[in-house]
Amino acid sequence: MADADTPVPLCTVANFMESPFADLVAGYSTAALSDLMSEATRACEGAAGDKRLAPFTLTETTRADGVDPDEYPAGASLPMPIQGTIGWSEALALGGGNDLVRHCWLTQFPVRYPDLWQYSGVSVLVIRSYAGTETFHASQILDGPDNTGHLWFQIGSLIPIGSRVRTTYSGGYTVAIPADLVRACRLMAAWMVITELNPEDTAHKPDRLYGSAMKLLARYGGSDSPAAKYSG
Repeated sequence: MADADTPVPLCTVANFMESPFADLVAGYSTAALSDLMSEATRACEGAAGDKRLAPFTLTETTRADGVDPDEYPAGASLPMPIQGTIGWSEALALGGGNDLVRHCWLTQFPVRYPDLWQYSGVSVLVIRSYAGTETFHASQILDGPDNTGHLWFQIGSLIPIGSRVRTTYSGGYTVAIPADLVRACRLMAAWMVITELNPEDTAHKPDRLYGSAMKLLARYGGSDSPAAKYSG
């Protein structure tokens, strides 16, 4: 039975079978090989500190907290009255004080090679403790998400501090998967097979395979990721 979790693999079955490790899985069915690549992909993401590397779609919720003080004054720094710009009253647009949020950060973003990473389908649902809910689509977001996961909401967005910001988005290496991630996944898959069949395999040296994969993945994880201790 195929795994329920079937991410787009960082290393395809065809790529793995073209490698020197093909002999390790000579008896595997196509479904078993697909499962192996899925498991290796998730293992790579876990080693990188739960960074999502393969293409994904997820929904995450954060609490709106904090505001840049330069972004809410209603004084002379604005070229025209804000109510004339967005069609709201000034009190509604600015929330009557320093209680609106303009920034949000997504948990998933490209640690390396942002040109190969692509966000899509970004939708933000703001759940307020008063005045109900409001959905912000990409066209209503001033900028982002960028390569740090930063979303910037335009002034006039009614997002009071303490609101719940629920963001649905897709991302990952959808343009192309970096070559070092393909290699890391291939090494991880080979390590998985060897440790199941013959942990003492002196020809393939499973510990060395695992260490090599972790060194590549350390580039994608933070200092507290499982792969970080292999970075040296």
